[in-house]
Amino acid sequence: MLMNLQEKRDFFLKIFKRAEKKYSKDTKRLAGEGWKEDWQTLIATIMSAQSRDETTIPIAESLFGKYHSLESLSKAKYEEVLLIFKSLNYNRTKAKNVIEAAKFMVENFNSKVPDEIELLVQIPGVGRKTANLVLSEIHNKDSITVDTHVHRISNVLNIVKTKNPTETEFELMKIAPKNYWSRINRVFVLWGKEVPGREKKRFLEKLDER
Repeated sequence: MLMNLQEKRDFFLKIFKRAEKKYSKDTKRLAGEGWKEDWQTLIATIMSAQSRDETTIPIAESLFGKYHSLESLSKAKYEEVLLIFKSLNYNRTKAKNVIEAAKFMVENFNSKVPDEIELLVQIPGVGRKTANLVLSEIHNKDSITVDTHVHRISNVLNIVKTKNPTETEFELMKIAPKNYWSRINRVFVLWGKEVPGREKKRFLEKLDER
């Protein structure tokens, strides 16, 4: 049965509050969290695409251990970064992107991480997912970060009916109250990691487990 917009809003709040109650105390670190420098948050998030957080975080720590500033990373040799990224998915593309991203920010943004999505998506390797995470994680702005977990759960539960993460982002902006936007990603990612596949019943059962 199709839900109207108000029904979707009510259902989202009901489901999200249950999910947040279950996962709010989870201390698991995600790849875009817990970095000392703003630029590290952005670079680690670029690295995390299509890679597990558990894999990305130690590789990012190795990268930042070798390159202590955005300026030093901007001058890094591709082969040396690729060596650090050897066990990271899409390592060749990501090695190129992090160096180019560093160069771009040094040359265009005075080594600062912008706080506008239109500027962030100009950075090599940065799409809307990374840009939105940066806005919420670094700049404390209301934004919805849609990765594969957020996209999948939102569609499985029929909160949205969308074909890609960008469509999901804009639909969730209509449905979710603004003060929930920045909280969606962490909760849905932790939930999605526990439930593979696209079976609605399994997602709801997970919320009832103690």
